[in-house]
Amino acid sequence: MYDAFPETRVNVAGGVAGYQAIQDQIRSNKSRVIVLECYPTVDEKELLEQLITPLEPEVIIQASEQFYPPKQVTTMVEDYLTDDRVFGVISHHQLQDFIDKERQQTLQEKIITALKSHQTIVIYGVGASLLHTADLLIYADLSRWEIQKRYQSGDYSNWQANNAGEDPLRMTKRGYFFEWRMADRFKQQWFASVDYFLDTHQPNQPVMLEASAYFEALKQVAARPFRLVPFFEPGIWGGEWLQETFQVGQDRPNLAWCFDGVPEENSIVLRTDKIRMEIPANNLVFFQPIALLGESVYYRFGKEFPIRFNYLDTVDGGNLSLQVHPLLAYIQETFDMSYTQDESYYIMEAKEGASVYLGVQNGTDKQDLVEALQYSFASGDRFPDERYIYQRSVKKHDHYSIPAGTIHSAGADTVVLEISATPNRFTFKLWDWERVGLDGLPRPVHINHGEPNLVISRDQDWVERELCNPFEVIAEHSHWREERTGLHQTEFIETRRHTFTGKVLHQTHGSVNMLNLVEGEEAVIESLDNSFEPFIVHYGETFIIPACVKQYTIQPSGKSMDEQLMTIKAFVRDGAEQYHLTS
Repeated sequence: MYDAFPETRVNVAGGVAGYQAIQDQIRSNKSRVIVLECYPTVDEKELLEQLITPLEPEVIIQASEQFYPPKQVTTMVEDYLTDDRVFGVISHHQLQDFIDKERQQTLQEKIITALKSHQTIVIYGVGASLLHTADLLIYADLSRWEIQKRYQSGDYSNWQANNAGEDPLRMTKRGYFFEWRMADRFKQQWFASVDYFLDTHQPNQPVMLEASAYFEALKQVAARPFRLVPFFEPGIWGGEWLQETFQVGQDRPNLAWCFDGVPEENSIVLRTDKIRMEIPANNLVFFQPIALLGESVYYRFGKEFPIRFNYLDTVDGGNLSLQVHPLLAYIQETFDMSYTQDESYYIMEAKEGASVYLGVQNGTDKQDLVEALQYSFASGDRFPDERYIYQRSVKKHDHYSIPAGTIHSAGADTVVLEISATPNRFTFKLWDWERVGLDGLPRPVHINHGEPNLVISRDQDWVERELCNPFEVIAEHSHWREERTGLHQTEFIETRRHTFTGKVLHQTHGSVNMLNLVEGEEAVIESLDNSFEPFIVHYGETFIIPACVKQYTIQPSGKSMDEQLMTIKAFVRDGAEQYHLTS
């Protein structure tokens, strides 16, 4: 019953679908200067052919003509992109930094001449808003996961790059560290001026909605439970559980990942009486941050959603790479990120004999470990993991905290619900079991980054004491039990597990809540004051409760009325409470 294409119904008017209807809507405005602003990797060629040319404007200007050429742009940002295949440094560039003043002036003079002749002008592309004030401003948008799929297709380039067909890892690196940051800053500068938003996720199936209705839709979503559109990806170690259990990706060789709770990359589908519109979930964070995140979380993290859920499936697959995440000081100093990727593994499924790798064996010497890793990488010989890495058997519903600096890996024949802080690219692979990726290329290994972040004191004794199944009953009733279960006290995320056969009252704790139904077929989330309609979730689905909801209930529903259910909930700890725990 897993819903791989969830929709969020909103009560707003308007909206049109299809190029003909959108053309009619634009013509009805009788505007002389139409600006079609685009997020990077929106298909500008399709917009030109299917939307702009049929409008028959006298003048058409592509915004990219005002910028420095691709080679010069790449030179300007090369220190942020680095030579590494995966890691760069966060760029703080503004789109305006790449304007060639002479080119821009030539285009602006062309626009002024056209206006004097009472001609209709369409300016389109990334940065179109910089050329002239719009009579009608349309924003064509795209979510980051769709962008990554376009990179993988080989048919699209990064912004001002002409690099279609390049290694998708390098293209995603350029997006993550440079152009998406810049584009998000620019998007937020112009949102108050937008007249219409244009959904361009599906080729040749555009959807357009008036800005007032769009912002009202965001407001409604940020006041009730909702789900993101999950995406699935195969991998060299991928398994079969996701395919069989959720009935998705049957045409793929396997499924290694399911990203079902990553607002910075996922999308949300809005459903009205007239249209179905897909939008980047990040827009909800940008324009409803306090209602969604909670005041304290917003002032702590800004317009970033700090929690993410995703699945790792190795059932009948292989081990993940041995890896480590950066310590806070390292990620700040090396990559200019404000916080790091602490995480935990919640075991959704485990075959007999399944295990996780967590920490090092007692008595392990760090220099010996690193030299063994370097030798295996250089020679291709097997790394003797049993000599250095603590391997622990696991079972369903176990939970393991993994604070940054802890070497770890999910073993074969497990399904992990990974609960982590949002920075999602900072995994330093230390050994990858002599494998290449599905693309036939060696998978990147970063011992140089991993070595300074390995906390060698996290050995078997420490791991067993601090990280393994840290369940603590904090409340109990005849038909429910609430347990605190990680993350580690040094981490800012707290998780609670509820086991229940009846209605359970939940608090948001002043923070956005992210949950998953980890046991049971179906549950219903309800409002205490009828501020939102009952919301149904199914086994394995991740869902979000905005902080402004404050209180809500969850209880069994449908075929699960006589079952025992479990949810896992994550939220941001209050700073004072976290200090108390660590002190």
